[in-house]
Amino acid sequence: MSHPSEPPHLSPAPRILVVEDETFVRMVAVDMLEDAGLPVAEAPDADVALQLLEGKAQAFCALFTDIDMPGSMDGLTLAARVRARWPHIRLVVTSGRVRPGDLPDAGFLPKPYGRSDLLGALGQAA
Repeated sequence: MSHPSEPPHLSPAPRILVVEDETFVRMVAVDMLEDAGLPVAEAPDADVALQLLEGKAQAFCALFTDIDMPGSMDGLTLAARVRARWPHIRLVVTSGRVRPGDLPDAGFLPKPYGRSDLLGALGQAA
């Protein structure tokens, strides 16, 4: 007796992790990326973002994070930790207030930004 073969398990495409404490701003960024056909995960702060990455970092291809956030670390510290632990993840940081100086291996996108700005920054990120 033959059993029907099951389709091979397809792993989901690498996702972009959006980290933003302002709910509305995070929702807009996620919508922009999803409208472009990109899979997205979201976190309200750096601590939650690190929890999502623990043990699952290979599921992510990029991190898009706000700089100025409450919690145990800001977006620059988060980006540095992600770069040190998971160098395959591309990094883009954003802010409407802070203008960081040197950002090794990370792109910067000033707020406010549009969809093409966001997609361009992620495409150019190291």
